[in-house]
Amino acid sequence: MTHPVVAVLDEWAEDGREPGGAVCVLRDGEVVVDHVAGTRDGVEPWASDTLVMAYSVAKPFAALVVLDAVAEGALRLDQPVTELWPEYAAHGKGTTTVRHVLHHSAGLPRFPDPAADLPYDDLEGLTTLLAGASPAFEPGTAVAEHALTYGHLCDALVRRATGDDLADRFARIAAEHGWDLHLRVAPTDLGRCADVVALEGWPGDYTTDPRWGPALAVPTGLLDPEVLNSERFRRCSFPAIAMHASARGLARFYADLTAPDGPVATRLGSDLHAAYVGPQASGHDLVLGREVTWTLGFQRDEEDLGMGGAGGCAAWWSLIDGSAVGVVTRGLGSELADAVWDAL
Repeated sequence: MTHPVVAVLDEWAEDGREPGGAVCVLRDGEVVVDHVAGTRDGVEPWASDTLVMAYSVAKPFAALVVLDAVAEGALRLDQPVTELWPEYAAHGKGTTTVRHVLHHSAGLPRFPDPAADLPYDDLEGLTTLLAGASPAFEPGTAVAEHALTYGHLCDALVRRATGDDLADRFARIAAEHGWDLHLRVAPTDLGRCADVVALEGWPGDYTTDPRWGPALAVPTGLLDPEVLNSERFRRCSFPAIAMHASARGLARFYADLTAPDGPVATRLGSDLHAAYVGPQASGHDLVLGREVTWTLGFQRDEEDLGMGGAGGCAAWWSLIDGSAVGVVTRGLGSELADAVWDAL
């Protein structure tokens, strides 16, 4: 009997709603579904190891690198950011802590306007602008998804505490645990990447909404398939969104994440692991426009722990049935992940 998730993906590919993608479901560590459909570029068939840009699905992995540095004693969760990064104190941000950054309470949900004059891969220039920016609210007093800025803030913390580039450090962690996940695509993996394509309506409200527009429009180009499909973007470090992942890699990570004696808990220790997956800050998210509970890296509610991306990719751990799910699509604006959720 065909699994309902397989039927959904096949139906969507056959009727043109899904140009290419994959779904992987693990339960009790065993693969329940590992299914692909469509193509990665309009010609080449999707494969189980095809990688695709997943937008904010990246954020928990940027957070993991910071927590890994905390676990080794290089920094502390309640340490003021200014102890590592003195310039960051500008305009009243001196009370910001590492914890505030990780649960989207740092008050910098968008890059300042001058970032529009910088290329998206100017990591140092964009990070410098964040240090001098005025917060949208007093750090720690509200939550607002740091849509594009999250990764640059995390990278700055890791660099100043350890000397490591965040994407490079994550690559070592991922390789150690066998996760097919990449915050910067290595030259040897470029040939596995799918080309994203704009579905009808993309980017829609992401450019016109008064909350999303400012959060995603600066620096420019990050909603443009031509930019996202370039080797230049795939090879840069933009850790809030530049995750290239396979569905299998995402599902495997979420299965490893939640096992009490699994590799993530072992790596971080029980207290940090509990903070990584457990509620840390809740409220009306000023960017998402709804009530949200943030852990130190994920969104969490009564049903799941996970993260979705603007383009349509998503990954989660179900608190209902204990399944780990990865859904990837090259269709920007796809609703495939919602359909997979409904079918499970």
